[in-house]
Amino acid sequence: MGTVWFMIVAFMLVCYVILDGFDIGAGIIHFFVGRDERERATVIRSIGPVWDGNEVWLLATGGTLYFAFPQLYAAGFSGFYLPLIMVLWLLILRAAGIELRHQLDNPLWTSFWDFVFSMASILLAIFFGAALGNVIRGVPLDATGYFFEPLFTDWSTTGTTGILDWFTVLSGVVAFVALAVHGASYLALKTEGEMNERARRVASTGWYVLAVVTILSLAAVMYVRPQILDNYYALPIGWLIPFLVVASLGAVKYFNGKGNDKFAFTSSSVYLAMMLGGAVYGLYPDVLPALDPAHSLTIENSKAGAYGLGVGLIWWPIGIIIALGYFTFLFRTFKGKVATDDPH
Repeated sequence: MGTVWFMIVAFMLVCYVILDGFDIGAGIIHFFVGRDERERATVIRSIGPVWDGNEVWLLATGGTLYFAFPQLYAAGFSGFYLPLIMVLWLLILRAAGIELRHQLDNPLWTSFWDFVFSMASILLAIFFGAALGNVIRGVPLDATGYFFEPLFTDWSTTGTTGILDWFTVLSGVVAFVALAVHGASYLALKTEGEMNERARRVASTGWYVLAVVTILSLAAVMYVRPQILDNYYALPIGWLIPFLVVASLGAVKYFNGKGNDKFAFTSSSVYLAMMLGGAVYGLYPDVLPALDPAHSLTIENSKAGAYGLGVGLIWWPIGIIIALGYFTFLFRTFKGKVATDDPH
């Protein structure tokens, strides 16, 4: 039962990263694709009907985590209290930038909220990547199952660690570049003319950076947590994941060069899913590794009671079918290009 819910949480997290990832990515490259107020308004309109629904996946993932692995939820939200509060404010500021920029017809007003939207998106990508880096590296959990980390210490991955070190910052950079390319692929899919060409150029240029940081991050993971390969050796089918990472990364470049924006965006989505899935596959059965492996939280010592998990397994499929049906309807309703001369 714990393994099933581990897979459910991982699935919902992947959905969030793919869906809200292109919203965040659009914010990262907001000023690169949108050169004036009209074009930046087009960027906002391209995500306008879907961005708030995409963020619901983050709430749903957190709620599922609380339901299935309450000890992980308690330890993680207390240990990462400071960065989670920062993420909360960034989510608020990003939403404010989207919703408030068109409330006044004033260049200073719209420019300010464009900056807020873009900067909040950039910092969110970096913080989310750093959070994943912390999980992969391990946190200083003690025998009580709780931990505290300062924002940073001596930037090393051993000893007294902080939330930010060279490894978690590298993870943040990977997330930043990956979501920028993902957002550019989405904007290329949703825009036309010069904006479409700019989005493709951003994706093409960002691809080279993404290829480099992907290689660096994989090497860093092997150095910081070499035992992450144990599951791959135990169940070799997992080696399909790094193969798909490489294949999807190559497909992003190929389809972007061919002008096939739909397949380029799909390939970018597969890349994000495989990168995250590879980390999850390697960490299992740990849900929050500790620097001292004896104190790690696993699916067994952090899961909820069997009865509750069993009942949840009845209701979760109903909820997810409704959610997926709604999102299918939503994206089909708002499919197609967004023109710069369309009203808000």
